[in-house]
Amino acid sequence: MKLINKTTIGWLVVAIAGFLVLQLAVTTGIISAYYEITLVTILINIILAVGLNLIIGFSGQFSLGHAGFMAIGAYTAGIITKYFPTYTGLFLGILAGVILTSIVALIVGIPTLRLKGDYLAIATLGVAEIIRIVIVNMQSVTNGAAGLSGIPYLSKWPLIYVFTVLTILLVANYTQSSPGRATIAIREDEIAAESMGVNTTKYKTIAFILGAATAAIGGALHASYFSVIRPGDFTFNKSVDVLIIVVFGGIGSITGSVVAAILLGFLNVFLQPFGALRMIIYALALIGIMIFKPSGLLGNKEFTVSGLVRLFNRKSAQGEG
Repeated sequence: MKLINKTTIGWLVVAIAGFLVLQLAVTTGIISAYYEITLVTILINIILAVGLNLIIGFSGQFSLGHAGFMAIGAYTAGIITKYFPTYTGLFLGILAGVILTSIVALIVGIPTLRLKGDYLAIATLGVAEIIRIVIVNMQSVTNGAAGLSGIPYLSKWPLIYVFTVLTILLVANYTQSSPGRATIAIREDEIAAESMGVNTTKYKTIAFILGAATAAIGGALHASYFSVIRPGDFTFNKSVDVLIIVVFGGIGSITGSVVAAILLGFLNVFLQPFGALRMIIYALALIGIMIFKPSGLLGNKEFTVSGLVRLFNRKSAQGEG
């Protein structure tokens, strides 16, 4: 997998600049404790949306099981960090959550990824519900429906920011690699890709596992930041929330997922004063965007340094003219 490409460089530049701006805002008090929760929620949503976009946007598989994989990561990290309340315990919890989620995704992916469209969506939705029900019934380990509380607060926003950047770079590099191009070929025309010798089941499974692993990371960070998790946090609604971000930003655009997660995060904060009307206004805003921009905010476009340079040169040339 190629580690350095135009997309990667672009994201690194944006990531460094973004961290400096956020650090300054937190230090000066512009971002208060309340808004820091919003910031962390946006960062975790970016991790979830980028991973789901790999499954839906780049491999063309319609999955509704993201909440289940997030739950595995959250509960694994939560249980481990309660026994080992240190950063070592947190990293072990994240690693264990990723490994366990990858195994579950592999077991689920091999048979279900032969399905297509609505059938695959229903199958992955069923898997997510099975995971949630198993968690509810593992009373001695997960504390059942009451969930886990008292999870050590270890995930500060800079750590979550780093994991967000690493997730974006992982997915961006994968899409630019040979396996990534094979995955995109499957999305465009699975029959044609298979006729050219592409192992469609293999590459769809790889993308599915990577997307599930990122969901586990997001779940682990969520558990360690909010300190309380319940099975009700990982229902069908959570999968739909992540799906909305992917569709809103543009299916097949990592940049779109990032922009959509940020905009929807701000929209939720802006609509807080409206109380019960908040969700109605939120839904109407999404419907409006989908009517006037059905391909999402960015379609399948990506941010790159070269594109930014071309835009700057074009503006300069117009200014000189």
